[in-house]
Amino acid sequence: MNPMPDLWQEKRDQKVQGAQPLAARMRPRSLEGFAGQQQFLGPGKLLRRMLEADQLTSVLFYGPPGTGKTTLAELIAGYTKRHFDRGNAAAVGVKDVRHVLDQARKRLEHEGRRTIFFLDEIHRFNRAQQDVLLGDVERGIITLIGATTENPFFAVNNALVSRSQIFQFEPLTEDDIASLIKRAVADEQHGYGKLAITIQDEAIAHWATISDGDARRALSALEIAVLSEKQAGEADEPIHIDLSTAEQSIQQKAIAYDRDGDGHHDAISAYIKSVRGSDPDAAIYWLAKMLHAGEDPMFIARRIAILASEDIGNADPRAIAVAASCYEIVHRIGLPEARITLAQATTYLATAPKSNASYMAINQAMSDVKTGRTVPVPRHLRSGAYAGAKELGNATDYQYAHNSETGFVEQTYLGVDKTYYEPVDRGYEKRIREYLAWIEQQKA
Repeated sequence: MNPMPDLWQEKRDQKVQGAQPLAARMRPRSLEGFAGQQQFLGPGKLLRRMLEADQLTSVLFYGPPGTGKTTLAELIAGYTKRHFDRGNAAAVGVKDVRHVLDQARKRLEHEGRRTIFFLDEIHRFNRAQQDVLLGDVERGIITLIGATTENPFFAVNNALVSRSQIFQFEPLTEDDIASLIKRAVADEQHGYGKLAITIQDEAIAHWATISDGDARRALSALEIAVLSEKQAGEADEPIHIDLSTAEQSIQQKAIAYDRDGDGHHDAISAYIKSVRGSDPDAAIYWLAKMLHAGEDPMFIARRIAILASEDIGNADPRAIAVAASCYEIVHRIGLPEARITLAQATTYLATAPKSNASYMAINQAMSDVKTGRTVPVPRHLRSGAYAGAKELGNATDYQYAHNSETGFVEQTYLGVDKTYYEPVDRGYEKRIREYLAWIEQQKA
């Protein structure tokens, strides 16, 4: 006998859906409605190809919050018609993992249906849990989708990384965010399409900028603005959201910057490469981001000191003096005033002529010392400042350069024919290059 239909289930479902925040209600229902991440989900891209060929293997989704990692995992389960289990690595124990695996194995044996196990915060997975999971991942009993905001190459066990395809999620663009907001306003079923709402373009632009690519944050701001305006006005009064309302509905963005993780390493890398690339505007921006995020100013000052020799060198010998002064001043005065000194040093180094000739010279020489045959000091250069030195033949044929009218005498100083320092034809090193060319002429 068939059970009686539940006549009230639909209304209960509507109540549950009505309690969901806007960001949850507006999650896309298909891959076509998914915003962003076209670098791997677009037509012809790797993840799209894997899905179309029904060859999805275990994957790791890595990126900032609000970029759609959980949503995409759910859409993939629907697209591939696989059973979907989910868990949070911080709360899942070995017993839970075994249960998921047992059910997935039975489902595959009896129904021929495969299982996707979505594991959020996978970087919190401990070794015992990983050991239980790895065997069935390798055998294809389950397809693992792990999500993390941490760089998996640093934060996730190597065994899982080596068995997974990694997809890096990027923050949504401002255009993506603006489109999501407009879609939520127009959607009658899940959004605010049944309300009379007008939103200034400036308000949408503010949310698109300040949300920093986080769709959840932008939609939450829209929800706060709509509900607060609705509560403040009459029941049937149209809702108008201007820039002031938009600003009050969203907090100032916090810079995503882990001083031991990607934020730290990526920002200083961008800063160094901007200075090296002679772009003072980019260098100043990355400097500002690091300072705003709480980076140690002495760390930046140390990098400036290294930059002065590594990337500028003798193309502008004053750069190392600027860097040394910067280091000393930042050490003495600290923030907030030290930001001015850091900015001055940054712009000076960014606009200085560039040469890595000294850097390349010492690297090559160090390599030769380490791996090549040791070059003995030529006898005429050895110390003669002790009794018996001349009997050994040390320093007897040394020629004092200042005794020459030109300040140069031809003699060997290394004992082998080797060139390490090759100055570039830029800045002050151009003069050094000309001087070395003159030296070669004197030898000839």
